[in-house]
Amino acid sequence: MIVEFSLLDTEMYSLEHINDSSENTFLIEQFETNDNSRGLEYYLKDIALYDETHNLSRTYLVKDKTTQELTGYFSLRTGLITRQVQDDKFDSIPAIELANFAVNSDYKKNHPDIKLLGFYIFKNFIIPITECISKYLGVHALYIYALPNDRLIDHYGKMGFSRLPPEQEQFVQFHVKPKYDEGCIFMYQVL
Repeated sequence: MIVEFSLLDTEMYSLEHINDSSENTFLIEQFETNDNSRGLEYYLKDIALYDETHNLSRTYLVKDKTTQELTGYFSLRTGLITRQVQDDKFDSIPAIELANFAVNSDYKKNHPDIKLLGFYIFKNFIIPITECISKYLGVHALYIYALPNDRLIDHYGKMGFSRLPPEQEQFVQFHVKPKYDEGCIFMYQVL
């Protein structure tokens, strides 16, 4: 199955893979995040192409159709939500990880009239791709490890993500979460 990304294009924005165009290298070099999320900037600039080449994740770029500016990006990969159901018994739920998701700070500065860009990207690009995947693979949920920032946690909540009950969240914190997401908060939503 081939997904035609142009079908997801909106009036203002288009979507493509990180390596679909040679101009993306320049756009990626110019990409900036706010100070709290420099790790997302580092991922896009230094790791995303490696992960793409080695089938570890897929990174998508969202561009302004008029100015061709890079507005944001996100990375998706397969995963599992593992949860403890009894003392030593576990259950796994097939899921998709929204491994990286960021909006370009410079784009937001250059276009102060554009609001809720992250929500727009989520609704118009991330959700349609994950719903398409769930038609072909057994996928029950979408999850993210959010930076431990109350404003960001609230923002993801408005996008439909939920936190686990405290005892389950503690289990994920100590047993399941990847090392690179240390300190982040696990959130999920059912597809």
